[in-house]
This record gives sequence, C-alpha cells and structure tokens, in this order.
Amino acid sequence: MPERPQALFAMTAENVPLVFPPPVLARLREFVDIDPALVAEDFTDPGVAEALARTEILVTGWGCPRLDAAVLDAAPELRAVLHSAGSVKGLATPELWRRDIAVSSAAAANAVPVAEYTLAMILLAGKDLFAARDRLRTERAFPGWGLVPGIGNHGRRVGVIGASRIGRKVIDLLRPFDLAVGLTDRYVDEEGAAALGVPLLPLDDLLRTSDIVTVHAPETPETHHLVGARELALMRDGAVLINTARGGLLDHDALITELRTGRLTAILDVTDPEPLPTDSPLYDLPNAFITPHLAGSQGNEVARLGLAVAQEAERLWSGGELAYPVDPGVLEREA
Repeated sequence: MPERPQALFAMTAENVPLVFPPPVLARLREFVDIDPALVAEDFTDPGVAEALARTEILVTGWGCPRLDAAVLDAAPELRAVLHSAGSVKGLATPELWRRDIAVSSAAAANAVPVAEYTLAMILLAGKDLFAARDRLRTERAFPGWGLVPGIGNHGRRVGVIGASRIGRKVIDLLRPFDLAVGLTDRYVDEEGAAALGVPLLPLDDLLRTSDIVTVHAPETPETHHLVGARELALMRDGAVLINTARGGLLDHDALITELRTGRLTAILDVTDPEPLPTDSPLYDLPNAFITPHLAGSQGNEVARLGLAVAQEAERLWSGGELAYPVDPGVLEREA
C-alpha cells in the first residue's frame, strides 16, 4: 500500500476537534500523516511554514487563509486541498486552479442539515404551527377540537428556487410527502428538471402558484434581490417564503413592507445584514420567524464534514478520484 501523504490542517484551530472528533480524526489519519496539534491559521508562522513546505494535502476549513501565489509557492509538494466546509470561495484564488491542484469540498455533506431544516419548516408551515403556537401562548386556551380550515400538507404546492445541492436535496426529501413540487432555475432545462422528477417553471409562475416558496439559489450579482417587491406581490395570499440560502437574495425592505400587510409569512435562517440590526421590524412582526443561521451544520453535525474529508483522503490514498471535486468553471454561480 502507498505511504500516507503529508497533510496539514489550515483553519481556525478551535474548529479542528469539533469537525474532526476522535473517531473521525482516527479515520483521517489512516490515510494521511497529519498532526492535529499543528494548525495553520497564518501561513507565515515559522512553524507552519516549515510544515507547509512538505505538505501534499491541505485539510482546510472555516478560517483558512487565502491560498494565493505566495502560499502556493511555499507549498511546492501540494497536490490536493480537501475543504471541510461548504464554499471554497473564501480561500480559493485563480492561482490555485492554474497550478492544477485538486480541490474537494464538503458542501454536499453540509447540504444535508440545511435540507432537513427546510423540510421541517415546510411541513410545520403547512400546519400553520408557528402562528398556532403564538395564539395558544397568548390565549392560553384551545380554539376547540373542530377542523381548522386552510391548513394541512395534503396537495400543498411547494416551489423550489434553485437546483443547487441543497435545492436538489430538498426535492429528494420531499418525495415521500403528498406535495406538488415545482422548480425554477435558469441553469436547468426541461430534461434536467424531468430527471429530478419535478416540472420546470418560470420564476413568476412558480411564485404565483406555490403555497410555500423555498430559496436555494446562490447569491451572485444577477441574483441579488432576486425576490423583491414585484416578486413578493405575485405570491398568493397566505403563502410562506423560506430562505436558508443567502440573505441578499431577498429585498428585506420590500419583504418588511409586504409582511406588514399580513398577507405572507417568512421563515428566515439568513438575513441581510447578518445579524439584523437590533431595531429591525423583522424581530417583532408576528408573521416573521427568524433563526440565527443554524440550518447548516451545527453541534454533532459538523463531524459529518470531517468524515467527508476523511473519505476523500481515502480515495486519494487508494488512487481513486475525488467524489466531490470543485469545478472552477461553475464556482461563480454556486453559493
């Protein structure tokens, strides 16, 4: 069997034991020679620089410094970057691609909890759970045991904006439920949507016909404020808007104006800015439900990211191909 390649952690040091708890670290060390006590938070640190010079695999994560030409010049043996988080936009530079260094991301692993959060919010919103909880808390009495019209998930229409990893995972998780799911995505054609098992709709049509709209597009110059006043006005009365992607995809001023009418409900795990100012009306509007950017990997879920890296390291060690390579050609249109 081949020798284990030299590897180096490059991330915020306090995250290493969280993303790589003992069982995951042990799995990683089967395939790379890595010291968990040596973590590159600054590539110019003398101790780090010495290790970087012989590093073949860089295990990156949240807090990794930019991999610019100077850093890569100091790492002549580097052949792969295995990122234990989602997007590599914060660390990748054009120089990384020019040197033909393989890059992998744990974005697919991080998509799992975001999609699970979204699924939960869709089902709970369909039962009007959040407003019902508030009414019960205020009135301290049941409204009675009769049927409640206007709620339920039987045949409810869900519109997915963006066939990203998370958007696709959400579509997959929704399959067992009796919901009608539609998709809008400028980069997906009819054949691609058919492969996902959902109809492809123009954004306006999706907004007009959906009971619940969930946003999973990347934020780019083209998608900034993708959903603004015009788009919100298209949504049907009583519709719910969920955003777990990027806050800038929604025009928050327009959203606040629309929410004040009581016509729509919003569930926001991301906002713009983030966090919101303490005087933001979104905190107090009864039809706005804000969570503190926790849909992504949290607590024990971050170990899934480390495991994804360990599995990629095993593939490299055994001569296989990376399962989750980053394609620089599509990076700009990813989250």
